[in-house]
Amino acid sequence: MRYIDRANQPSLTHWEIAVLAFLREDRMHPYEMQRLLRERHKDELLALKRGSLYHAINRLTRDGLIEPVSTQREGRRPERTTYRVTTRGATALTERLRAMVATPRRETSEFFAALSFLVYLDPADAAAQLNERIRRLEAEIKQLTAARTRLIGKVRRVNLLEEEYLLVLRRAELRWLRTLHAELRADRFTWNLEEILSSLRAAKHA
Repeated sequence: MRYIDRANQPSLTHWEIAVLAFLREDRMHPYEMQRLLRERHKDELLALKRGSLYHAINRLTRDGLIEPVSTQREGRRPERTTYRVTTRGATALTERLRAMVATPRRETSEFFAALSFLVYLDPADAAAQLNERIRRLEAEIKQLTAARTRLIGKVRRVNLLEEEYLLVLRRAELRWLRTLHAELRADRFTWNLEEILSSLRAAKHA
């Protein structure tokens, strides 16, 4: 299995990857994709919105990565178009996944950005907000664990790797946050914003 250079791969959004993956299983229409997203808890990763799904389908169709095979209407329901993945689409999915798995990226987050400016909160306030994050993380970990427990036995482990990975990340973050919070509460880690700003101003005018 060769290494794939990420820079040379087609630009696929997470939504487009999800659509291609579903159509590698079988031909299906968007309503079935939405159902599978919920059943497999993929909506937790993709922020399930009909507009995003249809935008992905339209772009993939335009680019020749998927194609419609039939359109049917059942009763008073709107017409449902069934799609299939093309050979180009299957290749694009494989190549993109290879690059995504092989290439580490620093994926910034809101919390990552907040940490870089945490100095603008006083230590007591920072400790209080971190304590609230700890509480919410504990609740999220409990929910993720329960959801994974419900799915184990119904699907293979490979279908749950993203939740397994997310749990590892959340548990690691929780351990680090508890240590940081304890240091702040015990005054083993502290700062004075005005002193820091004064030093920066002095250095600027030196």
